[in-house]
Amino acid sequence: MLNHAFYSENRKHFMAELPPRSIAIIPSPAQSTYSHDVHYPYRQSSYLRYLTGFVEHDAVLVLAPDSPTPYTFFVLPRDLEKEIWNGFRHGVDGARQTFGAQAAYTIDQLESKLPELMANTEHLYYALGHDEAFDKKVLTALNAVRKQIRNGISAPRHIHDPGEILNEMRLRKQPYEGEMMQKAADIGVAAHIEVMKAVKPGMNEYEVQALIDYTFGKNQARAGYPSIVGGGLNATVLHYIENNQPLCDGELLLVDAGAEYQYYNSDITRTMPINGKFSPVQRQVYELVLKAQKAAIEQARPGNTFLDPHNTAVQILTAGLVELGLLQGEVETLIEQEAYKKFYMHKTGHWLGGDVHDVGDYRDAEGNWRKLEPGMILTVEPGLYFGPHLAGDIPHEFLHIGIRIEDDILVTAEGPFNLTAGVPKEVDEIEALMRS
Repeated sequence: MLNHAFYSENRKHFMAELPPRSIAIIPSPAQSTYSHDVHYPYRQSSYLRYLTGFVEHDAVLVLAPDSPTPYTFFVLPRDLEKEIWNGFRHGVDGARQTFGAQAAYTIDQLESKLPELMANTEHLYYALGHDEAFDKKVLTALNAVRKQIRNGISAPRHIHDPGEILNEMRLRKQPYEGEMMQKAADIGVAAHIEVMKAVKPGMNEYEVQALIDYTFGKNQARAGYPSIVGGGLNATVLHYIENNQPLCDGELLLVDAGAEYQYYNSDITRTMPINGKFSPVQRQVYELVLKAQKAAIEQARPGNTFLDPHNTAVQILTAGLVELGLLQGEVETLIEQEAYKKFYMHKTGHWLGGDVHDVGDYRDAEGNWRKLEPGMILTVEPGLYFGPHLAGDIPHEFLHIGIRIEDDILVTAEGPFNLTAGVPKEVDEIEALMRS
């Protein structure tokens, strides 16, 4: 069931932020061809979904608060023959009756209607540069309005990115969004637990991916991004997605997989021993990463900055690398020199929500790292990677160890709330679950 009140309030909030005489145009993305006449599975623009709940392709939302019809929707027409092949369409009537549009037209009327809707507005909110073909339609309409100046009709003089407003709205999650995010997290948790219960030497990475996809699918979700299932050396490749190698006794398996449920995402990483038992060296490195992650999560509090979890993780990881003999020198000097980056080369998190790497600025208007606020959701995911690039620089027993631990953290007034705490991450818990 669509939460129509949620989408309606989002539109009202967005339009209330627009200056007088504004028009906002938000299109759906085009379909992408996989092969010949076969398309990739379609995913609606997160912006259009956030404002309408509509998921069909070839749709354009126009919002103009000063217009007699502030909410205008262009959609595909009903077509019984095409619906036999490709499924139900809501059409113009559905755009009005189901999605609340005050005016609705078929998508083929867009180019004739857009100049009318744009006339006598001053501010155009449209994200140029994402879709060259649609950019051309918008600019053609704008020029058509400009040509009517002698008839007393004015055209927009200012072009803005609607993300200036929408990104800030989406960054602060509403209660309904929190519910959807928790559901996505729960499904992701279930998938990771199933993996821990199933993994053993002799399996292949693609079997693990199949188990993840099955768990997502049976819970009405899909993968929010290509799952990373990396055994041994592959665990040291940050964005490894081939997932086609055997899982070997004595090595680690890194799984980075998150579910998308109702257009909201989870993003979870766990690392486990393929044979169910961490070796002494694997355990040392794992517990260092876990210590860094726990401390970083504690920094996800209102008033702290987005970078505070990362700085905390870097401090602990660098000190640990010195204790392990993998770095030499004073910890603070090593951090200033970024010596840790050959082992830990990414940030400790990102915004999470309607997109896996969700929208929202990481710095404020003055260029400072922005402060965390209740309702924000971010990942916390430190790691250490001892890949082939370190051969000869570190003891052999550390090579091919790749470890990342990632959870999804909701910032609340009371402190960090871990949406994905249900996946074991203590060494003893992981080993116990794998034995079961």
